[in-house]
Amino acid sequence: MDNTIALKNFLYRLADDHLILGHRNSEWTGLGPMLEEDIAFSNMAQDKLGQALALYEILETLGELPPDTVAFTRAENKYTCCQYVEHPIGEYDFSLVRHFLFDHAAYLRFEMLTQSSCEPLAKLAAKVKGEIKYHVMHADIWIEKLGLGNEESHARIQSMINENFNLALGIFESSADEQEIISSGIFAGEELLKAKWLEAITPILNKSNLKLPNENTWNPVLGGRNGYHTNYLQPLLTEMQEVFAIDPSAEW
Repeated sequence: MDNTIALKNFLYRLADDHLILGHRNSEWTGLGPMLEEDIAFSNMAQDKLGQALALYEILETLGELPPDTVAFTRAENKYTCCQYVEHPIGEYDFSLVRHFLFDHAAYLRFEMLTQSSCEPLAKLAAKVKGEIKYHVMHADIWIEKLGLGNEESHARIQSMINENFNLALGIFESSADEQEIISSGIFAGEELLKAKWLEAITPILNKSNLKLPNENTWNPVLGGRNGYHTNYLQPLLTEMQEVFAIDPSAEW
C-alpha cells in the first residue's frame, strides 16, 4: 500500500510545529529575564528552525515544493501545527512551561522515530533527539528551580501548568490517517507518545513540588492538525513571511 500521502501529512505536522515554535522562541531574543536565558531561547529557536528545515527537505524529496516555499507561502489553513505553538510568548513562566511540556513530547517523538520505516526520517530522528535532549535538560532544571524556589515562583509555575495542560494535550491530536501511519511503521502513534510523555513529566513535576491538573479537567485543545487555528497564527505568518513575499526568487 502506498503510504506517501500519510507520510507527507505526518511530516508537515512535525515541521510546522517546529517552524512556528521556533519563530515564537526567537521572540525572546533581547527580552530574556537574564542574559543566559536570552541566549538559551535564541539557541533553541535556531535548533527548531533547523529541525523544521530538515523535515521540509524530506518532503521535497517526496515531491513537495522547496522548503522556503512551503514555509513562507502557504495559507493559514494549510499549516497543521498544533494550536499550542501558536500562542504568543507571554511572560517567561508561560514560555518556560510550554518549553518543558512541548520539548519532552518532541524528544520522545524523535526517539520513537529512530525506529521509523521511513529511513530518511529515522536518520534525522537519531540526530535531532540529541539536540532536543539538551532542551529538555534546560527545561527540567528551571522547572525544578522555580517549583522549589519561593512561594511566588512555585505558584506561578503551577498556575501555568494548569493553564497550559489542555493546550499541551493538543500536541497529541490524532489525524485521519493515524492508523495508516501506525500500520505502515512510520510512527507508533499519538496515544503511545502521550502515555510516554505523561510517564516522563510526572516524576519531574513531583520532584519539583508541582503536579498535573486533575484528570477530570483534561480537555485537549484540538483543531490545529486539521488547519483550524487560533487568531494568533495569521499575524505571526504575516510577519514571518514578510521578507520572502517581497521577492520569492531572491538568492541570499
